[in-house]
Amino acid sequence: MPLDLVKAHAYGNDFLFVPIGQTAEAGRAALARRLCDRHTGVGGDGLVLHAPTGAGARMVLYNADGGRAEVSGNAVRCLAAIVVRDRPALERPVIETDAGPIPLARVGSAGRRTTFDALMGPPAGLRQRRLQAGGEQVEVVELSVGNPQCIVLGGEVSERRLHRLGAVLATHPAFPAGTNVELVEVESASRIRILIWERGVGPTAASGTGACASAVAAAAFGGASRGVEVVSPGGAQRVRWTEEGVQLTGWADIVMTGRWLE
Repeated sequence: MPLDLVKAHAYGNDFLFVPIGQTAEAGRAALARRLCDRHTGVGGDGLVLHAPTGAGARMVLYNADGGRAEVSGNAVRCLAAIVVRDRPALERPVIETDAGPIPLARVGSAGRRTTFDALMGPPAGLRQRRLQAGGEQVEVVELSVGNPQCIVLGGEVSERRLHRLGAVLATHPAFPAGTNVELVEVESASRIRILIWERGVGPTAASGTGACASAVAAAAFGGASRGVEVVSPGGAQRVRWTEEGVQLTGWADIVMTGRWLE
């Protein structure tokens, strides 16, 4: 049957949103692959299946390759934008994810874009290690911000190096469940620049959890402060690492609603 569909993005990291009740569990991975295909589908970095809750919404996330992911900071913010569009009085929605609940606060709007502060929770498993990847010994920072992250601090931050290291690290034996990968340059104490290779997707213009993980790694091991601007190809998000956890600030943009004709 046809599916009700919303497309939204945050800094070019785009997602498709479908009510979970319109889908059958056995076919969801295949549906994600079909919908996210940029030539024969609608196109997106991931598919979010969602249902309303009293405080906001519940989401289940599939990457473009059909693999299930725990959470996405940008997808959470996009879903929050859909929630507050439909329930304008709800200024502080909570999005339930496989990594736990994420509370957000709407802090502004401009045109179609709605800006949120999202409390992503505390980082876990923060450590440095050396891995052989792409023909070189790479010192990485490993951590979880609800999903696995591998941060390469220092060295060349370029598309060429991202393509050499990204897929190798994302599927490295050191990460049995796979991992997201970010190349990070600390430009100053208050500003870092990143390139992203998303597990199950490939290069993306932005990543909310990737921005959070990169900021934590840069603060812990790269001389950055605990409040930084994180610049990716899609734009700049703000990350603050506090005693409460990691707070991510940025906008989400709803770009279309429609129907997918199965």
